Amino acid sequence: MSEEGEGLDDWEAAMAEQAEAEAGEGDGGGDPQDDIDAIMNEQAAGASDGAQPAEFDELQEDAPITQAEKKKLDTILDIPVTISMEVGRSEISIRNLLQLNQGSVVELDRVAGEPLDVLVNGTLIAHGEVVVINDKFGIRLTDVISQVERIKKLR
Repeated sequence: MSEEGEGLDDWEAAMAEQAEAEAGEGDGGGDPQDDIDAIMNEQAAGASDGAQPAEFDELQEDAPITQAEKKKLDTILDIPVTISMEVGRSEISIRNLLQLNQGSVVELDRVAGEPLDVLVNGTLIAHGEVVVINDKFGIRLTDVISQVERIKKLR
């Protein structure tokens, strides 16, 4: 019976702690960085293995670009790339390919309304949807593939 009482006390304490935390969030003035700093300070104080938080220099947004860096950047920016939008794909035999003529329909592997693939030099970089602007087709990017995901696909 005493075990149940202790469990109930722990439960009540946890519920009270949660209520206090929710009351603190409700005021809207809490800064998430303060919470992170508090957790880091608690961990640093309790660390017995001699670990210390890393110190980093502040990033400078308006750091001047050297002339050498500017020249390297200009070289890269002038490299031409091929950008293409892929509606879908289909594999057919050469026999069926030779039978295609005006009015033929080729079934693609995509469902209507599914986003198009945006490829740069054959590498998927984004997904998008078709738009028409001044009687010309365009594509609105809806999802850009992160660098990490692109690197994973290369492996």
